[in-house]
Amino acid sequence: MTYECRCHNHADSCHFDLSVWLASGKRSGGVCDNCKHNTEGHRCQRCKPGYYRDRGKPMSSTEVCKPCACQPMGSANATFSRSWRCHPKTGFCYCKPGVAGPNCDRCLMGYWGFGENGCRPCDCARDCDQHTGNCFNGYDNEPFFNVPIGGRIPDLVQTPTNESEEEWKWNDHEQGFSALRHPEKCVCKEKVLGSVTDFCQMKYAYVIKARILSAHDKGTHAEVVVKVKKVLKSGKVKIARSNRSIYPESWTNRGCTCPILNPGTDYLIAGQEDSRTSKLLVNMNSLVKPWKAHLGKQVSDILRTGCK
Repeated sequence: MTYECRCHNHADSCHFDLSVWLASGKRSGGVCDNCKHNTEGHRCQRCKPGYYRDRGKPMSSTEVCKPCACQPMGSANATFSRSWRCHPKTGFCYCKPGVAGPNCDRCLMGYWGFGENGCRPCDCARDCDQHTGNCFNGYDNEPFFNVPIGGRIPDLVQTPTNESEEEWKWNDHEQGFSALRHPEKCVCKEKVLGSVTDFCQMKYAYVIKARILSAHDKGTHAEVVVKVKKVLKSGKVKIARSNRSIYPESWTNRGCTCPILNPGTDYLIAGQEDSRTSKLLVNMNSLVKPWKAHLGKQVSDILRTGCK
């Protein structure tokens, strides 16, 4: 039997636990006692609820676990603790319906009236003012950015996304960069076109060939204008071969949108829809690939014969 303890500098003693030893395949049965510095686990290897790991510090640091900073009014689980509960690896908070932001402190695109019950849906064809609910009818007063959508759109507020970005190292002074200056700062884990079964199980509401035209700052999200060049599939939302908007949902903690959509490029885009607002959505489960004729034919064949 081995009695090795690896407490990452967060415990002064440990003990042997037979069940842990057996569960480890008889490799180690050491369990740390009274983990400090807001850590927990057999090896003090994770942060307690209400804290998240600072990826800029080693696990042995006494300051590796930082308190969650969730906005109490916008957080869905504000009863857990005084500092509220967030994702232990990213620090992102769990928000009430219609609420966005890493700290759950503002409304999602298409919602307004931030309060105790979250945010209410806009009664509009597009977006609305997040404070008054008044509808926006066009782009006249919105800033325009001809930048890669897989890059930073200046001054947007970010919402959480998947955990693949949590390893990134950033400095605070880099938060205001433009994607045209630092396109390498934004890297997204792409959805791949797997088997026919995998594709069909996603139950995409729409599949289109589209050229990315522009992006508009909507506060908590971007509204991306595309030229639909071919409709391979549509759902409840009617899609014509014309200009229309799509809405990226996934954001990194530094303002990069995923998946990557570069203006001037034709893409195959397969995603979901919000039939209530007639919006086409793009997120990390969407299939987004630069358009190739053979890819379009492959997907068309799958839609015609593979998905029942």
